[in-house]
Amino acid sequence: MKLTSERVRYVAGLANLNLSDEEVERFRADLSGILEHVEKLNELDTSGVPPMAQVLYPAEDTATLRPDRDRPPLGAQTALANAPQAGAGHFKVPKVIER
Repeated sequence: MKLTSERVRYVAGLANLNLSDEEVERFRADLSGILEHVEKLNELDTSGVPPMAQVLYPAEDTATLRPDRDRPPLGAQTALANAPQAGAGHFKVPKVIER
């Protein structure tokens, strides 16, 4: 699937990114390559492959999952201790919704 420059600019706009013409062209080529690879993967017959919830098996030595354990909650004071700006028990961040 070949992407157009307009489509790349549209997606970049959704992410609030301002791309130069060179960046648009580079991302167009990169993203087109990724989508072409996904199209090839979609051609594979996976009807006999059962779905998996995870790719790690607990019996393997290389499994990186750790057992769950109870812990006390972090607490608002500790969580906000290094915040650049905090107020009323929450992080203050710049507004990003409106342009």
